[in-house]
Amino acid sequence: MRALRSLPREQGSAALELVLLTPVLLLVLMLVVGIGRLVDARERVGDAAYQAARAATLALTAPAAQQAATSTAASALSRAGVTCAAMNVTADIGALAPGSTVTVSVTCTVSWAGITGISLGAHQSVTARATAIVDVYRSTTGNGP
Repeated sequence: MRALRSLPREQGSAALELVLLTPVLLLVLMLVVGIGRLVDARERVGDAAYQAARAATLALTAPAAQQAATSTAASALSRAGVTCAAMNVTADIGALAPGSTVTVSVTCTVSWAGITGISLGAHQSVTARATAIVDVYRSTTGNGP
């Protein structure tokens, strides 16, 4: 039996393939990580929108509800570790009557450096909407029962 030997022209081909494929594999890995972090940022903005809508339903006046929604969204995103280059919170308050709804939209512009870890100078806008119901059994005057 003859021992199996690689042909002389095939020596080093595995090393060459590894050198050529490594950058492609690293790029695919960075893309997967970036997409995962973008999905995570979307989830966190969605959670912040829900928290902001709930906070707005607890306010007694429309200006107080808008202020509560904005501060709650900013606080929730900060606690979640999401850094927004720009953040916009809009609240559809309505009459704040018991049983009515409040819809809050939170838009956070995140940089790709925060998503992928590489500064590309690009930004991604992430928007989420949430609706909460004003409690039916709550005081509407602020004076208590």
